[in-house]
Amino acid sequence: MRAHGLEHMKYYIRLLLLLLVSPFRQAVSPIGPCVTPLRVWPNDLDVFMHMNNGAYLTIMDLARTDMMIRSGFLKPVFKQRWYPVVAGESIRFRRPLKLFQRYEITTEVACWDERAFYLVQTFSRKEKFVAKAVVEARFLSVQGEKIPAGNLLKLINFNEPSPPMPEWIVDWQRAQPAMSDFK
Repeated sequence: MRAHGLEHMKYYIRLLLLLLVSPFRQAVSPIGPCVTPLRVWPNDLDVFMHMNNGAYLTIMDLARTDMMIRSGFLKPVFKQRWYPVVAGESIRFRRPLKLFQRYEITTEVACWDERAFYLVQTFSRKEKFVAKAVVEARFLSVQGEKIPAGNLLKLINFNEPSPPMPEWIVDWQRAQPAMSDFK
């Protein structure tokens, strides 16, 4: 197996554990909050012995999967053969996570528009803020078609309107086109 494959195997094991445990955890709303408890393992560390910044992004994927399972959202989405993709994400760090420390990641849908959901994912340890991220998530069909957010919500009979988009997410969203200019 290539080194790249071995590097990601550690997260497949966590995903398998998540798939086994999540159905037995407390159900959550499709927009959250969903609290996912985790622990820092040796393979999460960088050379400075704290959780690697790339590990945070992968852990965020796992927490979003946990929320989809616990909200009952995952099965109907898979039945439609739709899948989530991250269109953009940004994260800010306040304090490190170290080996074997327990922490939680709270996932919430802050708002949505016609094409995307905007999630906030917050890492905390013993009720202290560790890191916070914003994620723009979309769904696609297996044919590559973009699925409007409203179609996803109808699929699970969620009829509430989106909360207003927080101003800081509006600002973040406005900044994204500048990052898409790959000249």
